[in-house]
Amino acid sequence: MVVTSINNSANNMQEQRLRSVITEASRAAAEAAKKELKLDEVSSLKVTHGKLSNLKPKVRTFVEESARLCRPDNIYICDGSERELRHLLNVMQQVGMIEPLPKYKNCWLARTDAGDVARVESKTFIVTKDKRETVPAGKEGVKSMLANWMSPQDLKKAVAERFPGCMAGRTMYVVPYSMGPVGSPLSKIGVQVTDSPYVVASMRTMTRMGEQVLATLGDQEFVHCLHSVGCPLPLARPLVNNWPCDPARTIVTHVPETNEIISFGSGYGGNSLLGKKCFALRLGSTLARQEGWLAEHMLILGITNPQGVKRYIAAAFPSACGKTNLAMMTPSLPGYKIECVGDDIAWMKFDEDGVLRAINPENGFFGVAPGTSMKTNPIAMKTVLSNTIFTNVAKTSDGGIFWEGLEKETPNNVSIRSWLGEENWSAESGRPAAHPNSRFCTPAGQCPIIDPAWEDPAGVPISAILFGGRRPEGVPLVYEAYDWKHGVLVGAAMRSEATAAAEHKAKVIMHDPFAMRPFFGYNFGHYLSHWLSMETRTTKPMPKIFHVNWFRKDEKGRFIWPGFGENVRVLDWILRRVEGEDVAEESAIGLLPSPGSLNMTNLDTNQINLHELFRLPKGFWEGEVRAIAKYFEEQVGDDLPNEVHEQLKKLEKRVEKM
Repeated sequence: MVVTSINNSANNMQEQRLRSVITEASRAAAEAAKKELKLDEVSSLKVTHGKLSNLKPKVRTFVEESARLCRPDNIYICDGSERELRHLLNVMQQVGMIEPLPKYKNCWLARTDAGDVARVESKTFIVTKDKRETVPAGKEGVKSMLANWMSPQDLKKAVAERFPGCMAGRTMYVVPYSMGPVGSPLSKIGVQVTDSPYVVASMRTMTRMGEQVLATLGDQEFVHCLHSVGCPLPLARPLVNNWPCDPARTIVTHVPETNEIISFGSGYGGNSLLGKKCFALRLGSTLARQEGWLAEHMLILGITNPQGVKRYIAAAFPSACGKTNLAMMTPSLPGYKIECVGDDIAWMKFDEDGVLRAINPENGFFGVAPGTSMKTNPIAMKTVLSNTIFTNVAKTSDGGIFWEGLEKETPNNVSIRSWLGEENWSAESGRPAAHPNSRFCTPAGQCPIIDPAWEDPAGVPISAILFGGRRPEGVPLVYEAYDWKHGVLVGAAMRSEATAAAEHKAKVIMHDPFAMRPFFGYNFGHYLSHWLSMETRTTKPMPKIFHVNWFRKDEKGRFIWPGFGENVRVLDWILRRVEGEDVAEESAIGLLPSPGSLNMTNLDTNQINLHELFRLPKGFWEGEVRAIAKYFEEQVGDDLPNEVHEQLKKLEKRVEKM
């Protein structure tokens, strides 16, 4: 055990850097503590693992300032080893935060406080000096749905009200991590400090974490990530399910100017795994704009046709709309092969030859559990049944997991304990066994169909980009954008039923442009301009853009398209279009498959109403154009690029002629 003094001296390099919120808050906290305690030093803190002296100067300064602010009992510098993971799991098991699932190899179950189960979009903010940098102009008097802004002054106040002493009695873990393969020119590095062992164990799965990251960092800048569950010891209130959190004061903030993420009060998901949505998308999109690339809420898959030709596709769907199912599809057409690069996030950048290449910056899958089964996604099921932390799923009496969708795969002779702790749960209770946003956190490398190039530091070449969502009526199974600018409109105009991943009620059709609505790191109008500019950054053809909709229903509310593995038939058509085949015909909204071009071999066409699946009701699309125009006017206003406005006018004229 090493004892290190945390003093008030600041690193010279830090002095030259624009003062960060964490820096200023730590100094203020130190001064307040010295006055209160009449001490020259805030405290002497135990470093129980690793050495501060081994950290790079900038990292050490960040850790010292965070410790000075949060005043943990001790500091643990993570190395990312298997031994460390066993230690973390043991710590959590001892305090009742997780329990083993003996039916599987090294699987664990956590149950959260019912107040900490999803992203807290209403409490998530981008912090900029000028509000317009974050929030588009929009219409006066209309609340922005595209961004939450906070001023630097309000953030400093929020931090001062929450963070001083927030880790008292707890361990502060130092988590160095890489988003993307360590050392890749497409990767970025972050350092997160947190008082949650659950977060550390999950970050080890979701990112490349540990000593090798620190060795790679050198003297370069990194993203500063400060996180606390907000439950200093002794506790002010009893914990629910031994899950520390402070839902009433939860806040998740991002400061692009200083590359800081500051999160308080939540221990779950994207609120606390700060490499995920916070870094990979919100700060990532800001960095991407500055550096000329794209950080997107997209899966990446490799698809090989029967002739052995392989292409890579990126696809943007809102959370819980089938990204993981598509990324891990078991194709129904003989001769096709799907391989998974990633199921949630894509960072895409032009290489020196002008080819758009993508990496999955994550190292694991943090997937929605309900609905996943051997029928819907056998690859995901085979992936998660080892080395996985499940959160808010139900537990069976034989030591396994259960959620909605596993009814036929669960033995009748076992009982079920719901995520709320209800023993002998049954569907007759009217309550779900698993929370709708319950999750599995599992290593990507153990996926049976992981793509051989998934960790290629150069990334994989993207041939097509898909947009999609849950649209029960009016929107066809697939259509192709006429060109890149039209494709930007297609992405900007995305709408979908809300999902359980956030605090919105499901079944409401919401605008979700680019599936990024909760994740924009800057003004959406400027984001559209950045997307439009990508076409000017290369002399090579841009990837073709498509829109897909697996969720159209008939008049009885039944899905028309069988989905899942049958979706390869849509990808087959898309690949043929990528290769330049003449298998499309013009329509008001884009290029539709020409009659007979969709491969329906071995499907009962009497059971699938293709006419209804591709029918474009004029009234529906007139309403769609009006809704898009209203959305742009109210939410984007003068920040809407002229090119997007012109594309919408062209769509409107084509719809008028239907």
